[in-house]
Amino acid sequence: MGRLNGKVAIITGGARGMGASHVRRFVSEGAKVIFTDILVEEGQVLANELGENAKFMKHDVTNVNDWDQVVAQAEGRFGPVNILVNNAGIAPNNAIEDTTEQEYRKVIDVNQVSVFLGMKAVYPSMRKAKNGSIVNISSLAGLIAGRNQIAYVASKFAVRGMTKAAALEFGEFGIRVNSIHPGIIETPMTMNDETKAMLAEISKVIPLGRTAKPEEVTNLVLYLASDESSYSTGSEFVIDGGLFAQ
Repeated sequence: MGRLNGKVAIITGGARGMGASHVRRFVSEGAKVIFTDILVEEGQVLANELGENAKFMKHDVTNVNDWDQVVAQAEGRFGPVNILVNNAGIAPNNAIEDTTEQEYRKVIDVNQVSVFLGMKAVYPSMRKAKNGSIVNISSLAGLIAGRNQIAYVASKFAVRGMTKAAALEFGEFGIRVNSIHPGIIETPMTMNDETKAMLAEISKVIPLGRTAKPEEVTNLVLYLASDESSYSTGSEFVIDGGLFAQ
């Protein structure tokens, strides 16, 4: 029996990396999944691979009308939504003096405003379902700051606080809200030509001595999405190989 049997989930940023890992695992655990991204070709390939229990939608997570359409599609195809994983995000590296207002606002829109829009959009559906779990993917940068990441740090700290605020409001309706704070995960966004050497050096100071695979984060996302975490809400869950413990 799957750990998510009978659940309907929405996962953003699901075409590749951590998001694709979440989508695959959710389907294998019995969930029916609407997953979204702006990477249409990669998203459709994954949907074709997974079959009838997964549907891909092109989705601008900063657009309220797109959110309404995603929730409507989920309800129309599968039923009321039980799970939302706010996974979409971007992570530029720029010094403060080199960051334009436009660049800053884009990161806030994609990483922070989208989380607000997503939680607001699924809330009525989860109330109909009479239960729900919202998992907001923040970052270790939502707990400690990093150099040349002013916009990213701001957005991820905000996600942590928004998670707690939503948990207080939604709890009486059986809707749980938690945040996950990954450290260095091996995804296309992090493991590129510009960052590989730097991350190899950082790995040397990680207590576990390595970076993480996306599937390791997926294990935690699955736990929080499932009924196994039925008494966890308003909390942050760190998965960083011990970096934050130092």
